[in-house]
Amino acid sequence: MNELIRSEIDEAAGIARVILSRPERRNALSAALVEELKDTLALAEADDRIRVVALAGDGPDFCAGADLDELQETIREGPLASLAEAESQGDLFILLRRLEKPIVAVVQGRALAGGCGLATACDLVVASADARFGYPEVKLGFVPAMVMAMLRRAVGEKRAFEMVTTGAIIDAQTAADFGLVNRVFPSGEFEAGVDSYLRDLAANSASSMALSKRLLYQTDGISFEAAVRAGAQVNVVSRMTDDCGEGVRRFLDRKK
Repeated sequence: MNELIRSEIDEAAGIARVILSRPERRNALSAALVEELKDTLALAEADDRIRVVALAGDGPDFCAGADLDELQETIREGPLASLAEAESQGDLFILLRRLEKPIVAVVQGRALAGGCGLATACDLVVASADARFGYPEVKLGFVPAMVMAMLRRAVGEKRAFEMVTTGAIIDAQTAADFGLVNRVFPSGEFEAGVDSYLRDLAANSASSMALSKRLLYQTDGISFEAAVRAGAQVNVVSRMTDDCGEGVRRFLDRKK
């Protein structure tokens, strides 16, 4: 639907596949791509046919990070231009959390720097066994600054500090051991494994997944008691949904 982003909808399964489409630049995050991605995700959120969004990259790599040619020009324009560019990318990370539908990063090849940040910002990450992850910004004098808010939550402080200060590139299984990746599929079974994973996720109650996502991120940083109270409110709301009523009826019918 766009020049830099492709969107494919499997209406029967309730899955939207949003694909970064700059394979000649390893899907580097240009300003235009970031804006188109935000627009595409907003459209997916508003589409009642969609229950799960899969975010992938066209070609052999998921995303190589920032477009360095464009970044160099932005640096020349001065700090205000750099701030505007950084805040735009930050808005994308925030949007991924605010959308109610689960966003699954589907990673093959390399997810580096801002590309690794993009995967980290998604709710779930599935990867091919030959995928690689890392934050090599330190090698160039950069800091993966906005990503740290998400990375430390995903892998813990010690792992996050190690990743951003060494710039090491890790394989998919190590990323899973760290807590950055949810599921690793053998390279030859990647497409089939991802398809099954997405279909199983999309078969669940859309309202339950939306409420779970909202509650999970809402309770981040609040006290234990406040988190339990917030959970009680969501519990009541979930019981009032059509999905819950139908689910209880199906369960009771099976018992009978």
